[in-house]
Amino acid sequence: MATILKDSLQTIQTHRALSPHYTELLDILEEIMILREEYRRRMQRETFPVDEKLIPAKMAGGFPLVDFSSVTGNLIEPQDYFLALLEIAEKRAPGETDEMARKIIEGEIRFNDLIYESFNPLPEEEEAADEENPSFDLVELFIEESLRPALEMVVTRYGAAAAKAGWEEGYCPICGREPKIGEIRGKKENRYLFCNQCGFDWIYRHIKCPFCGNEEQQSLAYFTIDGDERYRVDVCNECKRYIKIVDFRGAKQKADLDVEDIATLHLDMLANDEGYD
Repeated sequence: MATILKDSLQTIQTHRALSPHYTELLDILEEIMILREEYRRRMQRETFPVDEKLIPAKMAGGFPLVDFSSVTGNLIEPQDYFLALLEIAEKRAPGETDEMARKIIEGEIRFNDLIYESFNPLPEEEEAADEENPSFDLVELFIEESLRPALEMVVTRYGAAAAKAGWEEGYCPICGREPKIGEIRGKKENRYLFCNQCGFDWIYRHIKCPFCGNEEQQSLAYFTIDGDERYRVDVCNECKRYIKIVDFRGAKQKADLDVEDIATLHLDMLANDEGYD
């Protein structure tokens, strides 16, 4: 993992030089990745146990290995990681997150509830009020990130079984999170979707929307940015959703999709401007 972290930090440095307007976000990502490695090494227990006998049935039925329809487990280690992540925000905007940390420590806010709400979001009109909080987006990122080391343990142990199971859903077979970004790989130009929540990726059909399952080629499209064919945005005109796709085969390099997701925020803005969510 140390080698992977070193490569990720080098990729961040490269993007800093190419896209200085993303420096602050890349600085935050760099701190997250260093902290993630520290907590990954610290983990002493299995936060999300998986019954190996149920894996084939779950995969066949379209059920992720970890179920977040309810959150009842012991999340002490992810909570500790989340509190450490909040300090990253606190350094940049003192007073923005210390109150949340205090309430979690004192039990006024249940961390398990934050995780549940992350996987089972409120209706849009209720979310709108939360967006008035200037630290909302960063806190949401940290809530998602807080589970990453624990879920990576599930990926390490059971990712190969999930990959062999022929998973055909557009959401992650490990944790059920929808993807934000993917990658084209190999001579067969296979499209892989990446889960920012747990770090797993899985192969997915080109002519199919991962969000609504639409397979009508006429309503599936993509757009690219002039002068850089390595990046594109796959869109569905049925559900008006999109996913970013990178293709580094020409450059003969492996994409770090955690970093690329941040370094391609301009594609998110373009997709939003075109009416895609």
